[in-house]
Amino acid sequence: MPGEFWLNDEQWDRLRPLLPNKPRGVPRVDDRRVISGIVHVLQAGCRWKDASSAYGPHKTLYNRHKRWSEKGVWQAVFEALAAAGGPPAEVLIDSTHVKAHRSAAGGKGGRTQAIGISRGGRNTKIHAIADAQGKPLAFLLTPGQAADCRAAEALLDGLPARCIVHADRAYDTNRIRDLIERQGAVPNIPPKANRRWESCFSRSLYKGRNAIERMFCRLKDCRRLATRYDHTAAVFLGSIRLAATVMWFCESGP
Repeated sequence: MPGEFWLNDEQWDRLRPLLPNKPRGVPRVDDRRVISGIVHVLQAGCRWKDASSAYGPHKTLYNRHKRWSEKGVWQAVFEALAAAGGPPAEVLIDSTHVKAHRSAAGGKGGRTQAIGISRGGRNTKIHAIADAQGKPLAFLLTPGQAADCRAAEALLDGLPARCIVHADRAYDTNRIRDLIERQGAVPNIPPKANRRWESCFSRSLYKGRNAIERMFCRLKDCRRLATRYDHTAAVFLGSIRLAATVMWFCESGP
């Protein structure tokens, strides 16, 4: 039907080898149909119970997505495909805010569910690194009021040697620069106005940093990512990784 999303043959061929096997017990419901339904819900921003009956029971869609998010299945699939291109020569890092809908409240663990309060109200901040073409390589969630430089320490751990790291002034701290340089990488970060010394900075190379901003814009074309409805950080992060997998690492995007 019009408006429904279905994985095509090329997309399914990329995903199928990376999905978990179920050697025993009752056969699992058709993976291709269920994953197509999950992606449709993420794109449309609808409630799970409003998903088309063509995808099967809506509880199956929700339960599969929740279980595989919490077990790290979407993370493993995303990381396997993101690493297939080899180490990047350039890395971009940035973050974006996502407003938390009132239905996202109430997740067990309270503050550990990456929902905080900033000027825009209750929200979550998505941190990401991407390559020079804007393909995402890693994601991290924090409450909306968290500082970018704190989250960067986790995302920038394990950089490939000799890569160039592009970031805006929010990441211009001695600690971040030292972390990048200790790994043999090169920071390309515009210095803050209050710096007493200015490190090397290439404006021409920095022009490509907006690729990660375009990546966030494309990711938010999925309405369930532009607004957070999920109670737990694990499920919301799973949604981000699944959407990114289909958008960037399957041969034909949605």
